Amino acid sequence: MTAMTVHHTFTASREARATGIDRALLRAASTLDSFVVARIERRSGAEHRRAASAQAAALRARRDAEARGAMGLLPR
Repeated sequence: MTAMTVHHTFTASREARATGIDRALLRAASTLDSFVVARIERRSGAEHRRAASAQAAALRARRDAEARGAMGLLPR
């Protein structure tokens, strides 16, 4: 997921050297990547799906009740 861009090309005789800041940036990017992966895995769990399903059902019921109220079909 992480890519590093180079602003100039290297020939076969020259090799790219990573500086301390390069390593720190790559380490920070790797940490951020692992955080995002953990969050995605947690959100794809069964518990999150059940909560999302319950929220959707509540929103549907509220929307239906508001529509009936707008038509004057209030429950007794």
